[in-house]
Amino acid sequence: MKKCLLLGNGGREAVLAEQISKNYALYSIMPYVNPTIEEYVKKSQGKYLVGNPFDKELVKKFIIDEKIEACVVSQDNLLQDGLIDLAKELGIETFGPTSKGAKIEWSKTYALEIVKKLAPEMVIKNVAITTQEELDKAIEQYEDDSFVVKPEGLTGGKGVKVGGIHFKGKEEGYQYAKSCLEEAGRVIVQDKVEGREFTVMALTDGEHIVVTPITFDYPYRFEEDKGPGTGGMGCLSFADGKLPFLEQADIDKCAELIQKTIHELNSENLEFNGVIYGGFFKCKDGIKFIEFNARFGDPEAINVLNALETPFTEIFEHIQNKTLSSSNCKFKKNYTFTVYVVSPNYAIKSTKEQCEFKLNKQAILENDAKIYFSSTKHIEGNNYTSVGNSRLFAVHTEGNTLEEAKEKAYRAMENNIDEKLSYRKDIGEIYEH
Repeated sequence: MKKCLLLGNGGREAVLAEQISKNYALYSIMPYVNPTIEEYVKKSQGKYLVGNPFDKELVKKFIIDEKIEACVVSQDNLLQDGLIDLAKELGIETFGPTSKGAKIEWSKTYALEIVKKLAPEMVIKNVAITTQEELDKAIEQYEDDSFVVKPEGLTGGKGVKVGGIHFKGKEEGYQYAKSCLEEAGRVIVQDKVEGREFTVMALTDGEHIVVTPITFDYPYRFEEDKGPGTGGMGCLSFADGKLPFLEQADIDKCAELIQKTIHELNSENLEFNGVIYGGFFKCKDGIKFIEFNARFGDPEAINVLNALETPFTEIFEHIQNKTLSSSNCKFKKNYTFTVYVVSPNYAIKSTKEQCEFKLNKQAILENDAKIYFSSTKHIEGNNYTSVGNSRLFAVHTEGNTLEEAKEKAYRAMENNIDEKLSYRKDIGEIYEH
């Protein structure tokens, strides 16, 4: 049985652990013990270490000592830091881009330069700013807060701020842009556009791509898409792989850009395989590009990987052999539904206080739902504790209709989750962002 190392330990890695462990022995290095990953390591007769996955000497020693043959990385900062580069240097099979390939996520200006070259009609008017003078000039062009501020680096889905939603008034937006410029030496100011936001995610072997079911994400903390942005409070996908407001032609246009981007990134060396996804707006004047991510989204990964009909390990092999195609990477025709449960202060105020809570995991599982732990440690029995102030765990269901999947999830959660915890009760409503 192939030995596969998975680095990272959020909800995205929890579902990857489940998928990898079905046919491979799962190995992991985690800063704390994620209960889901631990479960699948043990089921597959693998091994885990509690340690720092950014410690390249530790990772290298673990790969060599355990004779690990494959490595999967789908966490943005681990990719930026070159953990796939390390695995490739050791001669093992990899799923995920090198640091150079992942630059399309960790440098928004780099991503925009690529899209300007490949599909200029999809670029929203923007200014890449490196000086205070440039910032002042850019903001002067706006009469009000009808602009978007994008930090240059990785922000875990929480750094981009939209005028009228995340900041009120021109001055507040200016001050945020100024803080981003001071921190990173670069910031992007972009026109605010009206449209429907969506993402197109694709698996790739470095040459070919297969588009996954399109997901609808709930990035805001509170019901009706109010409150601050988060890493994602829930996600769903439809049986036909599309969303109600999208035509196949819309998806095809995005897929064409993704395919061209992969060719651009790999024109000299194989810098990118694994997952790429683009954020887009559907506007009256066509599809507009928002950003690229160089890995699975979270919670989108939970929906997409549960929608797989082809085993993930088979897809991994096709990626290694560069034989990936829609005929050997298939998805089920069902609805998927995910709700994230979070600590009360998540995305509201910063705190280092741990949140201890009770969770009847067995009762949830018996209600035809799954649990994927994220920033959570198991104490004993039904007792758990948070790690940091992030999302705790996701509850996932599937159904023949959206209502069926939604009803399953909320029924499974009822009376089985500590009352002090928070989650959105309106996942399933299709809002216009």
